[in-house]
Amino acid sequence: MSPELHFVLILVLRMAVAAAFVVSASIITERSGPVIGALIATLPISAGPSYTFLALDHDAAFIAEGALASLPVNAATIYMGLTYAVLAQRFSMWISAASAIAVWLVLATIIRQFEWSLSAGLIVNAITFAICIPLLRPYRHVAKMPLIARRWYDIPLRAALVASLVGTVVTASGWVGPRVTGVMALFPIVFSSMMLILHPRIGGPATAAVLANSAWGLMGFGLGVAVLHVAVLQFGSPIGLSCALVTCIVWNLVLWQIGRRKVKR
Repeated sequence: MSPELHFVLILVLRMAVAAAFVVSASIITERSGPVIGALIATLPISAGPSYTFLALDHDAAFIAEGALASLPVNAATIYMGLTYAVLAQRFSMWISAASAIAVWLVLATIIRQFEWSLSAGLIVNAITFAICIPLLRPYRHVAKMPLIARRWYDIPLRAALVASLVGTVVTASGWVGPRVTGVMALFPIVFSSMMLILHPRIGGPATAAVLANSAWGLMGFGLGVAVLHVAVLQFGSPIGLSCALVTCIVWNLVLWQIGRRKVKR
């Protein structure tokens, strides 16, 4: 087998695996309501496969530097969610989603211009969440979550979006470097697909509720990225990736348990 064909086959396999993760999580999200859906959506179901496949091609130092670049980009994602939640109450999917994605792109471009330390990335996230969580509170609940009837193109669209992201990140990582790769890996493909697919069927307010409930989950995701940066340097990529995943899962399980107690009260 030629090296070119081997590369293409491995890349296609990686894209397919990543797509399967996101499709499965998206289906669960649709059936679980805005709160559970938000917790699932903020698990590393898109960035996780990207970093896993990057770790197969690059050393721990590359992954650590990429995670350091990803950390402040997590703050851009919460601003994206806030933008969409506000606009989706009154405007169409195209205006709301396009504006939200544009906000993310502008912020990510600005973030990429700076050298980030771990403490600076954590401070940016802390300030961002302190601002955005109270602003998102009015959009977290809807009177009734509409039933979602899946259309034939939903799964292919989601699979194509995430597979394209993983393919782009893995292929371009060798020549764009870890900083740009870290920014690309955190492109909010899950949130973007939710906007494009859910908004036309269940409406802007209901879709916005899913994104608004994701704020606390994104905070845990940011902690997972910070853990990834530290752990891969100390223990290597496999253990570092596992620690980051466990951080995200435990954080969301705690949020879920807190939510259950509030409901009982």
